Amino acid sequence: MTAVQIAQLSLETLASEFFQKSAGSWNSQRRYYTLKPEVATQEVNSIITVEYLAQGCPKLIELAKSHHFEDETALPFGSYVTWESSYTGTSRKPSKGSTVFGVLGNILYRDRGFATKDPVKAIYSLPNPQTLCLRTEYNGSVFEEEIKLIGENYRTRQTIISRAGQEMMIGQYLEKRIN
Repeated sequence: MTAVQIAQLSLETLASEFFQKSAGSWNSQRRYYTLKPEVATQEVNSIITVEYLAQGCPKLIELAKSHHFEDETALPFGSYVTWESSYTGTSRKPSKGSTVFGVLGNILYRDRGFATKDPVKAIYSLPNPQTLCLRTEYNGSVFEEEIKLIGENYRTRQTIISRAGQEMMIGQYLEKRIN
């Protein structure tokens, strides 16, 4: 095994442990700050459920197909995330949805992006075992996200969305484990 393969395996092992620790249901309270003075801060409450996915499960196979993998069982693990959200102080209707994540090497594959229904990829890193950092680019936008586990029952997330090198929005989340 080469040094690169060992490093990749170690990164995947850390990511798998992070995904397993994230499994469960979370109450997510978040704010989106649009970096335009004329746009108000948006508050959202969500119930998020994270299911750990093992290699070869049907959802990971479908994800691999959507990314045109030759080996449809290549993704060693992932997660299936569902959410139900309600918006505070706005007439926006509640929303619900789901997404599938799969990992291979230092790439996180998704069946859809934040602002697109098309499959997307993110480069990820784990600066420590409790912190997952993602960088996703598509449609001229960059999404940088940090998810940090705090003990067993809390996690924080921060997302910075940029377009053409200009920061457009910051999302900050506090999530508490429900089960």
